[in-house]
Amino acid sequence: MTGSGAVPHWEPIAHEFEQHAAAGAYNALYDRPTVLGLCGDVRGLRALDLGCGPGFYARELLDRGAAAVVGADASATMVDLARRRCPEAAEFRVHDLEAPLDWAADGSFDLIVMALVLHHLDDRAGALAEVYRALAPGGRVVVSTHHPTADWAIHGGSYFTTEVIEETWNRGWHVRYWRMPLTEVVAQFFTAGFVIEALQEARPAPEMATAFPADFDKLTRQPGFIAFRLAKAGSAGGRGSR
Repeated sequence: MTGSGAVPHWEPIAHEFEQHAAAGAYNALYDRPTVLGLCGDVRGLRALDLGCGPGFYARELLDRGAAAVVGADASATMVDLARRRCPEAAEFRVHDLEAPLDWAADGSFDLIVMALVLHHLDDRAGALAEVYRALAPGGRVVVSTHHPTADWAIHGGSYFTTEVIEETWNRGWHVRYWRMPLTEVVAQFFTAGFVIEALQEARPAPEMATAFPADFDKLTRQPGFIAFRLAKAGSAGGRGSR
């Protein structure tokens, strides 16, 4: 789902990922409810979905009343799937999120969503700087990522290690992402000019208890993802209650 050119594996598995994420435990019943909850009332907003994947978040934003949605992903197949999912009122672009958003004017979006994409990017500072530039005054950014303690529980060693992880997930997908402590994640937001308006350690949707009981049991005891709502420094408050 990431727009990073460093992870071209998302292109050949795009169709498999779409099927997996449509109703899967970690996507449909864990990350999406958390991210959309932090987005709040999106009616009338201009939204940008970075690392849009097959368009599940864009579809939700449109259905909830966003005035316009633009999505971007490095995978051409993901973008095609997103266009099919949102044929009537969204614009999608093939774009590497490590590159400047040269098609986005300064302050052109009220809401920017980065769902499970930031940890795949090598140049997170550059990506966040572009997000800051494209965000309108009073706008919000919602970011979800791996919970640092989850990566530590899996890979061990020092919790404070910052390193690239390469591994194979359950369907034979080769994935590449960054492991880092919470201090590092937060410092990158602050360096880009953001403050944290809200933080949520994701909790599973109740439906997961029936559909995926083992995942539900695990995720009610230990977090897998963490999500943030960010505002430009000096503009926190106000619209945050939307």
